Amino acid sequence: MQDLRTRAGVLLTLLLVLLVLLAAWLGVGRAHAAGRRVRPLFEPTDLELEEPGMLEVDLQVGAIRGNGAFRAVVPDFEIDLGLLRNLELDLDGAYAVEGPSRGPFSFDHAVPDSLWPALKLGLYDWRSATGASAVAFGVQLGPKLPVAAGAHGLGAESLLLLGTAFGRTHLVWNGGAFVEPDPDATPGRPLGLELGVDLDLDLDARDCFSLIGSVSGVRFLSADADQLLATAGLDWSPSELLDLSLVGLVGMLAGNDRYGILLGVSPKLQLFR
Repeated sequence: MQDLRTRAGVLLTLLLVLLVLLAAWLGVGRAHAAGRRVRPLFEPTDLELEEPGMLEVDLQVGAIRGNGAFRAVVPDFEIDLGLLRNLELDLDGAYAVEGPSRGPFSFDHAVPDSLWPALKLGLYDWRSATGASAVAFGVQLGPKLPVAAGAHGLGAESLLLLGTAFGRTHLVWNGGAFVEPDPDATPGRPLGLELGVDLDLDLDARDCFSLIGSVSGVRFLSADADQLLATAGLDWSPSELLDLSLVGLVGMLAGNDRYGILLGVSPKLQLFR
């Protein structure tokens, strides 16, 4: 238990240092273009690749407070399908209903995010002889499809992924760039760079409970406000084919949401072998 508390303290210190570095990199958030809807938050991804034929559906539902309004997320989703031993097909997106900026919440308007169909490719994987440490490297890239009302044109996003594992501690470092489809109200595409880290700390020897979290930032090259976000939560795996999670998030710059809470469920299904 003492060893676990020590690891948790080291990881917390590491994440706080990363927050400070990201804040220095981002600087003060700039006012975003008038009338432009805020770009969806960047959530660092992991480097887990599903076995060929294995389908995982990661769903999150909950409530998020933006800068001016609440929205109900119904749901945020990621669908992963293993194609080859080192190749996976992913589909990321979200559908939410946002309320008015003032007054009580009501089902005012839908705010779907761009769809991101992408390929995740594992390029390198090393594990120590004892299995206590490992390093992996991969990429994820694909087009962004305009599904929001009034949006048009294709975008694109690409990420470089570096995974490190030391005992029960798993970190995946993300770095990449994106260009979104043209929004509905204002000219110009959201364009920027993104950095982040995804954390998974196993709390027991059977890998049933895990502490999960992330720190991420977006530096816009377009006239949009920068983003800085931290998440933390708990994941429970009652079986190898099901994960349940509860995650809270806090935004720290003008370009992102202020806070929220999300409940997740991630079932797996073997489609083919």
